[in-house]
Amino acid sequence: MTRVEKVLILSALWCLLSVSLGARAVIETYAFSSQDLEARYHLLSQELRCPKCQNQNIADSNAPIARDLRVVLFEQLEAGATDDEILAFMVARYGEFVRYRPGMDRQTLLLWAAPGLLLVFGAAGLISHFRQRRVRAPGVLTDVEQDQIEQLLREPRA
Repeated sequence: MTRVEKVLILSALWCLLSVSLGARAVIETYAFSSQDLEARYHLLSQELRCPKCQNQNIADSNAPIARDLRVVLFEQLEAGATDDEILAFMVARYGEFVRYRPGMDRQTLLLWAAPGLLLVFGAAGLISHFRQRRVRAPGVLTDVEQDQIEQLLREPRA
């Protein structure tokens, strides 16, 4: 098999893989009463985490609970609920976990503070490490040590 044939086969496989990944996307159509509501729907569906999948937002998840949440989101938007009201409803029903960016309160303080704390502790560790590695000037030799060095230097090498 020549190099050109290998490249063509790999390109064809890459195209097939790309097409198959796109086929997994969630396709739903809702008749929004305005473009503004549709834009808000897309933003909020990206913000809300699927309770079953846990690593996908409800826009990307095919889980039944995610489909239900998308319907609830659509209905609440059409009913005139604000973004904050919708998020509060979802948090009340599914807990703070349902949000990708949880609010800052007593329960999530460590979550928000962790990056800064890790940075401070990492910097303190590096400073401590490099301070211990400093090259220190050799101390003054005692007379006994100086005599031993001179004796070793005078001895013929074998």
